[in-house]
Amino acid sequence: MSSPPSLGLIAGNGIYPLLVVRAARERGVQKIHVAAFEGETRPEIAEGADSIEWMRVGQLSRLLNYFNKAGLHHAIMAGQIAPKNLFELRPDLKTLVLLSALKVRNAETIFGGIANELAKVGVTLLPATTFLEDSLAGKGWLAGPKPKRRAIEDAAYGYKIAKEVSRLDIGQTVVIRHGTVVAVEAFEGTNEAMRRGGALARGEAVVVKVSKPNQDFRFDVPVIGCQTIEVAAEARIKMLAIETAKTLLLDSTAVKAAADRSQITIYGIDE
Repeated sequence: MSSPPSLGLIAGNGIYPLLVVRAARERGVQKIHVAAFEGETRPEIAEGADSIEWMRVGQLSRLLNYFNKAGLHHAIMAGQIAPKNLFELRPDLKTLVLLSALKVRNAETIFGGIANELAKVGVTLLPATTFLEDSLAGKGWLAGPKPKRRAIEDAAYGYKIAKEVSRLDIGQTVVIRHGTVVAVEAFEGTNEAMRRGGALARGEAVVVKVSKPNQDFRFDVPVIGCQTIEVAAEARIKMLAIETAKTLLLDSTAVKAAADRSQITIYGIDE
């Protein structure tokens, strides 16, 4: 699709929302209106926005009113919300009604419900990879030392395990050492799973990160960034195997340079 003249951005934490703002401007988006969250969104995002509205996580009515008044028809959700903030959610009435209608409450159903509410006020939620398609992982060796056969075999095995684990909605990352699963990601996230697995694998860990079957890329995109490389280096991870065309390298040039410096292989893998 061609770039919309104006864009709403639901901005979580980290560098991801900042990259979306920069890429959207480069693609010709004229107006960017940012819904920012206290304790999550980086304050510097205001520098690239035409307007910004600060709110608490859970203030759905405020979000909808803000986008409606701005006359928006397209929005992107970028950046995560810390798990502790989801547990400490103080929902407004609109959010309470949404939650009460959900039989299962997880990121997919909650954010899917928010997308439906946005649609009711005429706002289409675009894939979170919009404007950043060039940063999706390619196939094979991407950065760091060329992988050895043992690491590639571990990646292929880990891919099958990670796909099954993600199908069960447990997590999307596993850590493998010489054909053995040493850690599986759950609610704690990729970084903590890498730390656990790295401690057990003792310098021989291959981390595999994949997408879920039927993953909704409007609000849930597998990503790795410079922080991922930092954690991997601390955990003595040997290789990061990420799903081709479905994993986003946040600031890909910087990520690859960090992998080269840390001697960590980045490898794109698929079926």
